Amino acid sequence: MTQHIRSRRRWWARAAIALACAGAVSLTGLPGWDQAEAKPSLKQGKRCDEEYKDFYDFSDVVEGGLPDDGYIRPDADLDEYDYVNGQKQWDGLRAPTPDELKEISDDPEDYKKGDKQRVWAYYKKALKTSRWSGVPFETYRDDFYIPKGGNDPRGKAYMAKLVYDFGLVGPDWICEKEFEVVDPDTKERYVRRADAYNKRTGEIVEGKSNDKPDPTQRPKDKALLKDPNHKDKKISYAYGRETKGGAKNHDADLRRIAPDRVKKISYRASAVEKAPSGTSNSPTRRVDPYMNAKPGTGTGSRGGGNDMIQKSPESPKQLADRLQRMGRIPGVSQMPTPGGIDFSTLELQYVGTPVKGKGLDYSFGAKEDPDNDTVGWGGKAKAQMASDAFFTWLALTPDKFWVNLNPDTPGTIMDDKFASTDAGRVLLEADLRLKHDFYKAMDPKTDLGKNTWDSLSKVNGWPCLTSMRNWIEPKPAKVREQDGGIYILDAPLKLQSEYADVNTPGPGGGRPCQDSLTKAEIEHNERVFRRTIVPEVEKWINEGPQYADLRRVYKSRVAAEFVRQQDAQRPTDYRTIINSNNVMQWPIRAPHQDWKKTDVFNKYVKVFKEGEFKYELTKGEEVWVISIGGVDLSKQPKRNVTQAEFRLQNRHLPRQTKTSVKTMTEDTERERLLLFGGNSNGQKDDGGGTTPSPNPTDPPSPTDPPNPTDPPSSPAPDPTTPDPTTPGPGEGTTAPPANKPDPEGNLADTGSDTPIGLITGIAAAIVALGGGLMWWMRRRKGLGG
Repeated sequence: MTQHIRSRRRWWARAAIALACAGAVSLTGLPGWDQAEAKPSLKQGKRCDEEYKDFYDFSDVVEGGLPDDGYIRPDADLDEYDYVNGQKQWDGLRAPTPDELKEISDDPEDYKKGDKQRVWAYYKKALKTSRWSGVPFETYRDDFYIPKGGNDPRGKAYMAKLVYDFGLVGPDWICEKEFEVVDPDTKERYVRRADAYNKRTGEIVEGKSNDKPDPTQRPKDKALLKDPNHKDKKISYAYGRETKGGAKNHDADLRRIAPDRVKKISYRASAVEKAPSGTSNSPTRRVDPYMNAKPGTGTGSRGGGNDMIQKSPESPKQLADRLQRMGRIPGVSQMPTPGGIDFSTLELQYVGTPVKGKGLDYSFGAKEDPDNDTVGWGGKAKAQMASDAFFTWLALTPDKFWVNLNPDTPGTIMDDKFASTDAGRVLLEADLRLKHDFYKAMDPKTDLGKNTWDSLSKVNGWPCLTSMRNWIEPKPAKVREQDGGIYILDAPLKLQSEYADVNTPGPGGGRPCQDSLTKAEIEHNERVFRRTIVPEVEKWINEGPQYADLRRVYKSRVAAEFVRQQDAQRPTDYRTIINSNNVMQWPIRAPHQDWKKTDVFNKYVKVFKEGEFKYELTKGEEVWVISIGGVDLSKQPKRNVTQAEFRLQNRHLPRQTKTSVKTMTEDTERERLLLFGGNSNGQKDDGGGTTPSPNPTDPPSPTDPPNPTDPPSSPAPDPTTPDPTTPGPGEGTTAPPANKPDPEGNLADTGSDTPIGLITGIAAAIVALGGGLMWWMRRRKGLGG
């Protein structure tokens, strides 16, 4: 019986989850040997359950075979397998100094295996080739040296899984058996080795942990199907990723020759790469700063998601160079790469239970763009931003989580400490962007803008835009707190807009027309905006790329509040950070390190006084549109979805999230969403699993070409806010305050329902917060004064 699930286009051909190129099959071509020459010695292979006995216990496995042609593994059945990459023990090896590189040999055989100088020797040798000349050591290490070490073990582990899962056991199933094949058309001769072969049925099974066959394999497959000596044999392919391109073309070529003797199935599984046993704490292992409570202290996070982020270069040019280089390396061209991952959409999707001394598990999510390799850059910067924001929300008290651009109150732009962080920078920049976008949406040359202007109350026959206060605040986040962690399913933001009585002079020396409107006409204008402009701009806020950073830091806000509540119940690694008001470890990062809140304020004041958008309606009437406003995240409401709702809509998410801590995988319910993460304390990731731990291996020597082998004062502090110079709470002290859970099962709000940050110490500023103002000026075009 053939089973199908919904078809989804994936980019796995270029940026897969950690399943990669090398299947277990190895084919040796011997084209055109002379008839008089001795035929090659053919390997007879061994029983598959003997070949892979170190991977699984086959004692209870019943003999079977592959499912029917066209089978696609259901999402409900997805699982994982692991393998040991001997080269992974060097993922944190530093680059040699110029003197060290000068002194070292370029012959790796001059050094013992396990010696870091042996790795440097491979690099020095590679520098002499055109492909690697001038390439930094870290790029060579991450793009070639380490991936190459995982090719064979990953392929073998995937084939072992096929043998175990489908019952390719017993005396009829033989693995690694070789056949001599001759193409009757070209007379070319080959030796073809099969992953698995059934002596009784003649079925040859080829396991591919990736999604395409080796190009050198294609003529051998065609020859076998055409060779009359093998007319009893069939070829079945099992792919570890959804097939496209080369695999589909090869399948079509084979079916044109012998349609009844070809089978193709999709048997997806997530491959987890492990380091050699005993190397987790090696000084040559890499750890990362993401989500770690003590960055720069020799500790750090680790995980399969981190590994993919590590491969993401800083610029599109660097990404293009990297993908081109890797695409020409046999055995590496189909390795997992960041091309196709839209890191601009990276956000925290999950944090697990924070356990003191063990950190927490976390998972990022990012959209996949299967047809666009150019989006895979900037991963480290986006992950760092999400992580830094998480700690900012922990370290600062919620009354600081607001920004405000008002030309009359330069001293209440934002809290100074908040202004020293990327999260604060992002909020203020988003506020300035909001003002631009709100009135961009009012362009009367667009259908939406024209509809808005036509619907406004009129003064002397002309539409009058009343001053409006516009600001961003959170909607309730949709989450599921389960199994000790929190799944952040959605964290939407809301655009609020209401009438504001503002009299600050604007551009052009004109006067506000709203003085001539009645209360009913003003309320009518409010309804017009809420019906037209507000929904459109709110959509931009929640979906547009210009607000991606705002959404990113807000998702971290949701995660941080969960950790606050957990720490209030029992001490965690984050206790000394919570409410400490110390954010020195999470500063504004490059390239924005020189950013100042006053620069944004001054830019806004210039726009306010001179105008940004000037629309000419009809008959010479001109209007300028300007605004004041803010972003307030001092509260963070959540709704904890019910277990029934979660199971209905996100049935597989717990399983996929668990896998994502170890390797990149997919969210099977949310279209084109990839999940990847790690553990904040870099938990043990060596040895074990289904794959026997091999001795560290070396990649083939690289050749050319390679062988395949001073700001305004802050608002007055809340009397309940701790003094920034006072140390934060530590173990044994009273836990930071947390909100009580909702008795109906919803998670508690962060802060209170009152926007603390916009009230404390700035009551006078509230009157003018968030306004949008139209200034009307009539030019002399025969219209009168």
